[in-house]
Amino acid sequence: MGAALKDPTNILLAEDDDDDFFIFSLAIKELAVPVMLTRAENGDILLKLLDESVPDLLFLDLLMPCKDGRTCIKEIRANSRYDTLPVIVYSSLRDMNNIQFCYREGSNLYVIKPSSLPELKDILERIIAIDWKKLMYYPPLSGFVISA
Repeated sequence: MGAALKDPTNILLAEDDDDDFFIFSLAIKELAVPVMLTRAENGDILLKLLDESVPDLLFLDLLMPCKDGRTCIKEIRANSRYDTLPVIVYSSLRDMNNIQFCYREGSNLYVIKPSSLPELKDILERIIAIDWKKLMYYPPLSGFVISA
């Protein structure tokens, strides 16, 4: 029995850093599943894109111009239209203040940006493997942070 063709997973990455976006897009291309990647360079663009179309997954950098990731999380979680949108923080910040803030405000996971492409690919495979449509995944704080 052949595998059914899957629709691509629509991923929106809110990331202002060109190098980080490039590495993320390289890791996406190496995944075994089809992915359609869209980029928002800042929080204002992110909210405009969300207004037009809700992706399957949102990866959100915390340090962005115009509107930072913390503000975006609050606005996204305050809008019931995005109740089923998985918000995965994608940040180089590893301090507990930011991690606990994101956890409290309703992010689903917190990914600490890995230093290598294979590590990022592994993390993305684990996140995409979650059946988000069936179950909004809110792990306990002990399982909230993913790092390489």
